[in-house]
Amino acid sequence: MTVPETSVTDSAAAPATRAAAPASAPDVPPSHPRQSEFGFTVGTRLPNGRGRTGVIRTPHGEIATPAFVVVGTKATVKAVTPEAVSDLGGQAVLANAYHLYLQPGADVVDAAGGLGRFMNWSGPTFTDSGGFQVMSLGSGFKKVIDMKAADSSGGDDAVAPGKERLANVDDDGVWFKSHLNGDVHRFTPEVSMGVQHQLGADIMFAFDELTTLHNSRGYQVESLERTRRWAERCIREHFRLTDARVGKDYQALFGVIQGAQYEDLRRTACRDLGAMPFDGYGIGGALEKENLGTIIGWCAEELPEDRPRHLLGISEPDDVFTAIENGADTFDCVSPTRVARNSAFYTPHGRFNLSGRRYRTDFTPLQEGCDCYTCTHYTRAYIHHLFKAKEMLSHTLISIHNERFVVGLVDAARQAIEDGTFDELKERVLADYYAGTGDPQGL
Repeated sequence: MTVPETSVTDSAAAPATRAAAPASAPDVPPSHPRQSEFGFTVGTRLPNGRGRTGVIRTPHGEIATPAFVVVGTKATVKAVTPEAVSDLGGQAVLANAYHLYLQPGADVVDAAGGLGRFMNWSGPTFTDSGGFQVMSLGSGFKKVIDMKAADSSGGDDAVAPGKERLANVDDDGVWFKSHLNGDVHRFTPEVSMGVQHQLGADIMFAFDELTTLHNSRGYQVESLERTRRWAERCIREHFRLTDARVGKDYQALFGVIQGAQYEDLRRTACRDLGAMPFDGYGIGGALEKENLGTIIGWCAEELPEDRPRHLLGISEPDDVFTAIENGADTFDCVSPTRVARNSAFYTPHGRFNLSGRRYRTDFTPLQEGCDCYTCTHYTRAYIHHLFKAKEMLSHTLISIHNERFVVGLVDAARQAIEDGTFDELKERVLADYYAGTGDPQGL
């Protein structure tokens, strides 16, 4: 297939500059015998051939896909107990290697028996590599890097206004300062693999370099090659640690696809990493919301069909349907609990803010017909009171509902693929959610 060397927004982009290289270095083993302990089976496909159902098999249980993976950054879903996550239908939890490395330390989690046992979660677990946090916090952008518009005018070493650069990347790895106390640390592919093996998640991600839409195409090319070389190093260290840590469950390793908005770079990354013995793939990096489906589609066309694809960081209903129909099998996002701490809650008619005065005497549940613990036990008026009184229980109750809303939405999409009604469900859900008519309940 001939692929134009363009981004989805710039038809005059320069071509990639790296020399042709083999997809995998000669000293990267073709596979590891324990990889058979992890598996993925494709089920029903959408007519477009990309969207699909499936089952991921891990040492701690199966994940029916598509699935929303609940984020528990620091080995906890903020304000929500693991038992509540299970009750609301969460199939798996994702924690953050960067944060757990800094506190309490990967050695502590390892001594506890791994992430799941440490946090009392019996189901499948994921850990990311720490690359996103190293780069985003290191650039002073904190939790979110601006990815709303492609603009390379800010330079390749951009730092958020008024912030100090806390991370510096080189070909071997990244030096960064802890956001907790300023201590200097070094992450390399080998360090990331060591940390994640100690954390013991069922699925972990290769260490990659995060770029933003503000980086030049030239830097995107350079960074993509760096991430490719890091991927090879991650595989070698992963296989070495798998052999060395006798008696531990097998941990699957996913490669991370970068390439920003550029079709040729995304497809190149998919082909390079797709030829390596990864157990699955993460689709990450900089992209504009309106191009989400296009970019996932490129990746779905290139990546091996028999391995799962995880999209990093989405939860809004339109993004959920776009991701699923274009080939994402799992995805995660902190948004359900983050917005809950500001009193925002999801409903089929949109997202609303419970701090409004109108909810002071609204004695209906957050969402009529919702089966979550919050909606079957509490009213909007009570949770409004908790929020106004600065009681932390408001965070818990809204978070439970928001997580259930997203998990339930993805569950419904999965069933609709099986039933052949995905398009109808998508049209109905999005028409109601984005109608802009306001909250019809309790008026």
